[in-house]
Amino acid sequence: MKVFYDKDADLARLEGRTVAILGYGSQGHAHALNLRDSGIDVVVGLREGSDSRPKAAAEDLPVLSIADAAAAGDVVMMALPDETMAEIYVAHIEPNLKPGNYLALAHGFNLHFGCISPGEGVNTFMVAPKGPGHLVRDAYSRGAGVPCLVAVDRDPTGDTLQVGLAYAKGIGGGRAGIIETTIQEETETDLFGEQAVLCGGLTALMTAGYETLVEAGYAPEMAYFECIHELKLIIDLIYEGGITNMRYSVSNTAQYGDLTRGPRIVDEATRAEMKRILAEIRSGEFAREWLTESKVGKPVFKALTRIGDEHPLEETGRRLRAMMPWLAAQRLVDKDRN
Repeated sequence: MKVFYDKDADLARLEGRTVAILGYGSQGHAHALNLRDSGIDVVVGLREGSDSRPKAAAEDLPVLSIADAAAAGDVVMMALPDETMAEIYVAHIEPNLKPGNYLALAHGFNLHFGCISPGEGVNTFMVAPKGPGHLVRDAYSRGAGVPCLVAVDRDPTGDTLQVGLAYAKGIGGGRAGIIETTIQEETETDLFGEQAVLCGGLTALMTAGYETLVEAGYAPEMAYFECIHELKLIIDLIYEGGITNMRYSVSNTAQYGDLTRGPRIVDEATRAEMKRILAEIRSGEFAREWLTESKVGKPVFKALTRIGDEHPLEETGRRLRAMMPWLAAQRLVDKDRN
């Protein structure tokens, strides 16, 4: 495994070039602002009427249509939703790419599953920060960085890796480490992590724990604190020094319960389901399901999102967080700004 740092990347690779960031969501806003603050010439491409246009303009970023931004960019980063990227690419981006341009993605989904296929002469690479965009921006602003993955898909000019490393450095990745990988490896491991552990597995576990305590007669507030609020404290310890660091910090009672009861929660049945989920990702079954869901208006997505938003634990959490005003003062996500 190759890992690169700031000393291995040269921002001069982007000097005299315009980087077009298409999209201004979680990743897009972070890439645009971090690159700008690194001294890179940046333009933002957004559709007419996008709610993000005033947010980007408020940061004094040039805002163009997606097509005009793609035409202006020497490096074009598609920080767009996976499910709409192919349609936008064909209509607005592909006609404006020129031989020698660099097409970039922040996630390999559309390349790996064949949703987009850049033309001859277009360099293609991926720079994927291993964290949400709001954290990418926050870490950069504090002088730190979020690790990034870099992968080259097409390299007609022979310098695509160097340009990708410069891009990753510009958004702060070189401060923490830029790991070279492949489009396939990034896509499949990223989807698995999101579904089985980081998002799907974690939220299902928290919800089940909350429901178990409340159904047994305990106060919702106690259930929320024990199964949701305190999770950040545990994750911070793991983030700082691994699982061993967390076990050193918690009580012996907590560690014994961890070691003896944890495997009863994540048992062989859970591992078997994880393997099925990974198989669905690798075969393309999940990608086809998600793209089909998107084409018909996302009815399942919207229904499940609404059910989650309306769960009693969310109301309990809102009431408890209102008692901790410092959370709002330190928030990473401000929907009015980013």
